[in-house]
Amino acid sequence: MTVTQLPKDPYNIIITGVGGQGNVMASRVLANMLVMKGFSVTIGETFGASQRGGSVMSHLRVSEKDTWSPQIPKGRAHVIVALEPTEAIRVLADYGNPDVKVVSNTRPIHPAGVIAGDLAYPALEETKKTAQGISSQAWFIDATDEALKLGHPILGNIIMLGALSGLDDLPLDKEDFREVIAKSLPQNKVGINMEAFDLGRKLLKE
Repeated sequence: MTVTQLPKDPYNIIITGVGGQGNVMASRVLANMLVMKGFSVTIGETFGASQRGGSVMSHLRVSEKDTWSPQIPKGRAHVIVALEPTEAIRVLADYGNPDVKVVSNTRPIHPAGVIAGDLAYPALEETKKTAQGISSQAWFIDATDEALKLGHPILGNIIMLGALSGLDDLPLDKEDFREVIAKSLPQNKVGINMEAFDLGRKLLKE
């Protein structure tokens, strides 16, 4: 296995979303892709009050030679991948810094307080403006909408992984993804996941 130089060591990635979006699967797939390249990867996960609908956050710390504690220090994330847009802002508040990059889905998932009318949910343009103001670069991708076109909203997590690969900060190529996903899913699911990964990379580049 060949290790490619990282922009920073450790390179700190946070994948955040809400329960039911496939956050944990995305973090495991990403970690396995990086381990295949020879990196040391540690994962730490936090879960909200409920499995479905509560906040879910995965910390991945990637190194060329060392093993780091799974918890990223406050203010030290290098990239935040958000499967839900307001989760991007919540994580930025604790782990952001002037150099952090953000890749976020645009589709909101309203918490119970918003559905009940007790809380207000910010407009997407407000969320974008906030993220762009407290990060070095922020991309917003219609991952859920595109996943629905492919047949299932859960593919949004794979589209977001593809978008992360489009940053080119990490050696995330499609053949490594194919190998990892083929070990995790039935063979008849591999093709559509490959399509989702390619689409995510294309969306970010556009």
